[in-house]
Amino acid sequence: MEKRKLIWYWIITVILSFCVFLGGLAQAMQVKGVIQGFKPLGYPTYFISIIGVWKVLGIIAILIPKFKLLKEWAYAGIFFVLTGAVISHIASSDVSMQIIAPVLLAVFTVLSWYLRPADRKIISVNQ
Repeated sequence: MEKRKLIWYWIITVILSFCVFLGGLAQAMQVKGVIQGFKPLGYPTYFISIIGVWKVLGIIAILIPKFKLLKEWAYAGIFFVLTGAVISHIASSDVSMQIIAPVLLAVFTVLSWYLRPADRKIISVNQ
């Protein structure tokens, strides 16, 4: 069972990493299509770059070995950004296909966090 869990962890984490990293890179570089996708939300353009840089750094933190506490923060940050995207689209009445990707990636974030191997978890001494 443990091997199956590890395989699922890596499948989900690779998909999550690929999508969030590329999306973050496009946001950091302010690709024209990404800017257009943010327009209905009313956020300033510089905000797109900030979110993009943090997504890229978060994925790097999740993928590199060690730094367990940093990984926890990265998972939380990515989850907050993705659920914030869903809420932003709903709040701005831009409920379209735009919310499917962040919903799915938020689920993948939770699954990756839950399935991560023991050497990537913070183990409490008080258990």
